[in-house]
Amino acid sequence: MSNLLQSYFNAIDSLFSKIRATQADNIEAAAKLIADTVAGGGCVYVYDTGHIINSELLNRAGGPVFIRKFSYGLSVESHARPRDRSGINTSQEGLAGWALRCSSVLPGDLFIIGSVSGKTANVIDLAIEAKKFGCKLITVSSHEYSSQLASQHSSGKRLFELGDVNIDNCAPFGDAMLEVEGLEAKLAPASGLSAAYIMWAVIVRATELLIACGKVPSILKSVNYPPNVEYNNKLYKRYEQEGL
Repeated sequence: MSNLLQSYFNAIDSLFSKIRATQADNIEAAAKLIADTVAGGGCVYVYDTGHIINSELLNRAGGPVFIRKFSYGLSVESHARPRDRSGINTSQEGLAGWALRCSSVLPGDLFIIGSVSGKTANVIDLAIEAKKFGCKLITVSSHEYSSQLASQHSSGKRLFELGDVNIDNCAPFGDAMLEVEGLEAKLAPASGLSAAYIMWAVIVRATELLIACGKVPSILKSVNYPPNVEYNNKLYKRYEQEGL
């Protein structure tokens, strides 16, 4: 094995070890929030900026049906000639509140919001508006990274300052882990792997808590085996009716 590849494996081992050592209480708290929400008939939504959580948690073999995606956007068509608009406020702050009001979300539901830097205006906007709406909030971000950055939201808040539970994905400042001779930039980001590691730990524990209180969640099977397609479809119908 090459020295660089060994360094990568060592960095991942250290990352996961740090998560276990520092985030166990947050993982437990997040799992309890999810289990309590689902057991009480609430819905769980996931929203992130694209670093694995959305695609990793949704509709996966071995994953629960009750994790659902939340997304929104604004489409504008305006084809006039370019002009100076520097004096016009183009902030989209508050748009998330409109999206929540137009959605299936109800007060008491739960949001899982992920962002490595935790500073982006739209991410902070959704976190703030979800809390205003009466939702519970779990955040996943790099606290080392985010604490050294300025928020792009007018509140000045970063994601790790807003949640009911704030999980540190333990990614380093800048996200990448490896110094490589001949490269100016570091190689191999930590945040995607750590977010997946953390969130499956949360889901595993939440599932355990739900079973313990007599609420057995629907867990999907792989659709690569044809009989499982019908099985999963039944679970989706069950979710629509029971939320599990």
